Amino acid sequence: MTQEKRPLIIIGASGHAKVIVDIFEKMADFQIVGLIDDKLEMGNQVLSHSVIGNTETIASLLLIHKNCLAFVAIGDNWTRHLIVNKLTESHPELEFASAIHPSAQIGKDVGIGKGVAIMAGAVVNSGTKIGDFTIVNTKASLDHDCLLSPFSSLAPGTTTGGNVKIGAFSAVSISATILHGKTIGTHCVVGAGSLVVKNVNDFELVYGLPAKFIRKRDVGERYL
Repeated sequence: MTQEKRPLIIIGASGHAKVIVDIFEKMADFQIVGLIDDKLEMGNQVLSHSVIGNTETIASLLLIHKNCLAFVAIGDNWTRHLIVNKLTESHPELEFASAIHPSAQIGKDVGIGKGVAIMAGAVVNSGTKIGDFTIVNTKASLDHDCLLSPFSSLAPGTTTGGNVKIGAFSAVSISATILHGKTIGTHCVVGAGSLVVKNVNDFELVYGLPAKFIRKRDVGERYL
């Protein structure tokens, strides 16, 4: 018997949302109802899926589409956190799906939280824990026994050694590499193409080969 697909709404309609739409179309468990965006008018199209409302209309959509799941397709870690908090406060019953591309390689004993995006060609090796609402982007690689804390992200082509810990809200930029056993604190940014050879403290921006401290960061400071 064919399993009935669960309805899904995607919050966000940017380029990041396009990637998420593509992943959910390739997964067998979900049927995309439409997209939610506070800036675009209803009817705008994202890969043939329509914007069907804004965050104020979610309550009515949940009444229409029973057993509906949500996915927050916002690339910026802090902004994603704010939207998730708003949704969970307004709709505590709302469940969040995870988007895992069929080409992603997931090892044994990997824990994956809710609202997670794991994109095409990503590798997550054994014993790694992926926290809620994180992003493992295209061809990013997490080696064994790593920790990706909630609302953190790995950009395309990033690579970590084993036993790496990445703190909440931190962003590892495109093609950066983190050596085995290193820890990235909370609210950090590792610059594009950097090589992290020592631990990074909370609220730090680091960059270079090897990565060096550039300056402190503020909570919610944009990096994309």
